[in-house]
This record gives sequence, structure tokens and C-alpha cells, in this order.
Amino acid sequence: MSAELWRLSAIELGRLFAAGRASPVDALDAARARAATWEPHLNAITRENPGARREAEASAARWRAGRPLSALDGVPMTVKEFLVTAGLPSTYAEPGEAAPSPHDELPVARMRRAGLVTLAKTTMPEFAVQGYTASARFGVTRNPWNPALTPGGSTGGGAAATAAGYAPIALGTDGGGSLRRPAAHTGLVGLKSSLGRVPRHGGLPSPLLDFEVAGALTRTVADSRAVLALMQGADPRVLWSTFRPEPHPERPLRARYVERIGDAPLEPVVAASCRRALAHLDAIGVQVEEGPLPFDIAGLNALWPEIGKIGLARLFEADPALAARVSAPYRAMAEEGARTPATLLAAILERVQALRNAASAAFAELDLLVTPSAAAMPWAADAVYPEVIDGRPVGPRGHAVYSGWVNAAALPALSLPVDPAPDGMPIGLHIVAGFGCDDRLLDLAEALERQLPFADRWPALPGEARR
Repeated sequence: MSAELWRLSAIELGRLFAAGRASPVDALDAARARAATWEPHLNAITRENPGARREAEASAARWRAGRPLSALDGVPMTVKEFLVTAGLPSTYAEPGEAAPSPHDELPVARMRRAGLVTLAKTTMPEFAVQGYTASARFGVTRNPWNPALTPGGSTGGGAAATAAGYAPIALGTDGGGSLRRPAAHTGLVGLKSSLGRVPRHGGLPSPLLDFEVAGALTRTVADSRAVLALMQGADPRVLWSTFRPEPHPERPLRARYVERIGDAPLEPVVAASCRRALAHLDAIGVQVEEGPLPFDIAGLNALWPEIGKIGLARLFEADPALAARVSAPYRAMAEEGARTPATLLAAILERVQALRNAASAAFAELDLLVTPSAAAMPWAADAVYPEVIDGRPVGPRGHAVYSGWVNAAALPALSLPVDPAPDGMPIGLHIVAGFGCDDRLLDLAEALERQLPFADRWPALPGEARR
């Protein structure tokens, strides 16, 4: 049994623990064995947790005593490198090393207080501001479905680890699609919750304004819902966390499918898969129309690169020691940000607020916006971004046109695996809901997942056939 525990979802593992048919120590041993097999091919782990076995043994004792901390007590998870985790270094993946952190930041603390076992920390690009996963400190991370390709980013290490079976949950962050696009590229569920639903406190400062939320990559929507239940909840130190979720409408859901953002290119194989998924939405009772986004995001997209540059400039101003050890490209970005006039920052903030207001108005008429999760299939693992999509040259955000605006608008969104490409590479459908409608989004995704199951598909080690 223990050799196959890596195949199970977090909820399934918890049920086995409750029934006494497996223990958290068994699950940890299976996770470690799976990681040892795959890690030479993927490079998804930055550091293993030396306290993992102690955590698993403590969980096993709680289950034996009939006092688990939650239904997921003892389930293995990975944690993105820069999510602050007690007992382990927490860095921006910059060169150099750091001392172990003395505390957990709030989302990590809530998961650990629920008894989950931290297997390891996972790779990311420096400062989590790129859409692939590589760094001078930790090297290149690869996609288990094809190790020549990227798993996306910035939660690429967590995506690779969960897709390969290291652990059923990968904690990460999403500042512009950093959970959803890796989910699409690796066949996972990636939920970006409404701003404040999962409050952040005690973490490393983000260079991306208030866009970056903590969340998880999982293999099933049910696991995604279970993780959200553990991490969510108001905290008096975080203003946005005090909102109330929106109730479900007593009518069929209304969705608009937006295949393209302006004239941005889209890979035909992605377009075809997402279009096939529309029939499944119709089958579960969603009323789908097609059209453009009901608000303009072109102005914000044009300014998006400046947000990270300005944010890095502020980080380095506040921490000169950090600035001294980062890689040259990020130092150059910060130097550009430091030269940016305050009027441009004011313009960015004005456009963010205008987008939030416009999105609020749009979701008074619609329940869901549906798009592809990413405009491109995974590209070479060591390339920062695909330079060509559907035969047309694109810039650094060409693959990411569907995701970043959601963070700026503070909305919940989810990437769900749909029909894969003919070569078996995963493709994701991106579903966006109104502010506070995270539960509605999960309900819809769970119904769609029953139409398009993917969790029983697994990548194969190089040289083996996929299962």
C-alpha cells in the first residue's frame, strides 16, 4: 500500500489515516521515494525539510489517539521557496544562503496548524516575477510531462512536484498567474482566490503591489477546496480578509467565453481544446455566450512590466544587502524602476482601481468569464518565455495575457485541466468569477471536472510509457 500512496489525493490520504489503513509516516516515505526517483529529472526542490519525519510521527500519534488536527492531518505538502516557513530558510531564490526562518507566515502557519507535513521547499525564479522557473541559485526546473520543457512559473517547482507525485499539495503564490499557468502546463488545478480570502501576514515583501495571493496546486478540485478551507478566514491584521463571500444565484450560471485578448496570438491546439470544453459547460447547465472581455485591460497590460521593476526598486532600497546579492538582470530591473517617475506609479494605481470598478460592474451582469489559461504550450525549460506563439513574435507577457489582469482586479480564478494536446501535454481552461465568489467557482469546477477527469493521468519517467 505505502508504495502507491503517492497516487492518492490529499482527501483520500486523510481517509486512509482515519481508517487506520495507512499512516502519515507511510505517506511521507512514499513521497520521499517518489521525489528521489523524479528529482534528478526535474530539479523541483530547493531544500528538504529535516523535520518532516518528526512532523509525520507526531501526526500518526494524533490519529492513533483519535485527535487529528484536521481531516488532512499528516498529508505531505511542498512549500514555495519564498513562503516563510519556520525552521527552513525562506528566500527570493537569489544567490547566497539564508538562516532558517523563526516563524511561519500566516497561510503556512494555518496549514501546519492543521497538521500537514512539510516535505520540502520548491523552486521559483528570483522574486517570483517570471513565467518560467529557473534561477542562478537553484538552476532550471523541468516539466514532468516533458523534461525538455518548462512547467511554467513562478510556482513551477511546486507544479512539477505535484504533477510527478511528490505530494498532493503544493503551496505557492499567484501574482499574475503563477499558480494558474503552471497548473495548465502540468495538468493540475490551480486556484487564485479573491484578494483577502487567504490573508497574508508575516511573509517576505512582494514586488507586485497587493496582487500576490497565497494558494495551492492540487490534483483535484476537492483538494483545492479543502486547502482553501484551511487557509481562509479573517485576520484582524489584514483589512481585505474581512469581506463576506457572495451567495450563489438561484438561476443558471451565465458565462462569457473570451477566446482572445485583443489581437494577441493563441496556439491553435490550446484554442481547440478550450473550445471543446464549452460543450461540457453547456452540459452542466452553464449558459455560455462568446465575446470580448467586458472591460479594457490593454492600458494595464502595457504598464505591467513597470510594476515589478518599481517593486524591486523599493525592495532593494529597503534592503541593500539583498540588492548586493541578487542576479544582474534583477538589479538592472530595479535600476530601471528607481528611475521611473512617481507619476507613472500613480497612473498604474489609477488603472488598477478603474479595472476593479469595471470588473465589479461586469460581474453584476455575468457570473463567469472563461478563457484559455495560457496562450502557449510549454516552451524550452531554460527560456524565460516563448518568443513565438502561432507563428507570431511575442514579448515576455505574450503567453500570460489571460491571467495578470485577474490579480489586478482582485478576483478569484481557477485553471482546470481539459483535453490534452495530441502529444499528451496538458492544457488548462481558465475560469474567473466575481469578487468573493470563490465557492461558486469551485462548485462549477468540480462539476466540470466530472465531465473532464484528468487526475488519473500521470507522466512517465523518461524512457517509460505514460500511464
